[in-house]
Amino acid sequence: MRRLNKTNEASPLYAQIADDIRYKIYSDEWQTGTKIPPELNLCELYNVSRITVRKAIDELVRENLLYRERAKGTFVRDVTDQEDEHFTLVKSFTREMQELGKSAVTLNAEIEIVEADRQLASHLHIPLGSEALQVKRVRGADDDIFAYFVSYIPYKKEYSLDSKDYYGSFYQYLERFGIIINQEREYIEAVLPTPELKQALSVKLKEPLLKRVRMTTQKESDFYEYSECYYIGAKYRYYVDFS
Repeated sequence: MRRLNKTNEASPLYAQIADDIRYKIYSDEWQTGTKIPPELNLCELYNVSRITVRKAIDELVRENLLYRERAKGTFVRDVTDQEDEHFTLVKSFTREMQELGKSAVTLNAEIEIVEADRQLASHLHIPLGSEALQVKRVRGADDDIFAYFVSYIPYKKEYSLDSKDYYGSFYQYLERFGIIINQEREYIEAVLPTPELKQALSVKLKEPLLKRVRMTTQKESDFYEYSECYYIGAKYRYYVDFS
């Protein structure tokens, strides 16, 4: 039985299950065309209800990682063939604010080298236990703070460990090393703040946040970034440009 974090501080159980299945897909534990276990088997594996399992699967179907065939089951899509379709051009937070006529600001930045667990290693395409650079930043526009970013990239010795170097645009900083992020895949969901988010954003425990998970890459190289961005729902609007 897979152990999940069922405390109030954890992400929802369906999201934890979806993350675990994503790892199985991206690590090739569940390969393209594989039929995943039936819902009842997954309920037993994760010790959750069928509704929770179905919600996790629905999320992955929307992401085009899984697909259903009537009377046959649920199968793994070929994620390599889907990359160009689901990646979009990246717009940094700094640029996003500039387009709204605002100036992006960083109130606080914390830098740490962490050991990549199974899921982070999968997102960054690095071996389990490798070093990753973790960048936590409280951000906003003008004098209004409303965002908390937690970003991860594979660690290299040339990267600064001085937090002052990360108060500006993160992507502009990476350009110093010839890294130009040019593709992005993301998903968005509403969440309640954890104690860490409550303190960072000065919000109440019941105040809704917008969680934006970004998986970016430099198409021509093997560089990958994984970020979890949290926005105060009452202060931030998410715009989609279809042009």
